Amino acid sequence: MALVNSERSKAGCSALTLNAKLSKAAQAHSADMASHQNMSHTGSDGSDPGQRITSAGYSWSSYGENVAYGYSTPEQVMAGWMSSPGHRENILNCSFKEIGVGLAQPGDYWTQDFGTAR
Repeated sequence: MALVNSERSKAGCSALTLNAKLSKAAQAHSADMASHQNMSHTGSDGSDPGQRITSAGYSWSSYGENVAYGYSTPEQVMAGWMSSPGHRENILNCSFKEIGVGLAQPGDYWTQDFGTAR
């Protein structure tokens, strides 16, 4: 989260706060990807990020999701996301206010779920 907020600060965005419900959704999705060895925004049950975030109890007006696989450190995964236009856009979206982060093994499956509550 500190790495995300550092990048947001450089872009003039406010810092994100950690949200337990977004973290629950992110961790569950990372665990699902690791257990199925499949990196995707679609869960093994066919769910999309909005459905997973809602199921975790987060009432959102907007959300975003970043996923990654195979990066062994937070610094490496952030560098990868910042090099990707779509992922970078989520990180630097000033309208997002909260974040949840997940990491699951084996394989280093990462999820960031961003949200703005309703």
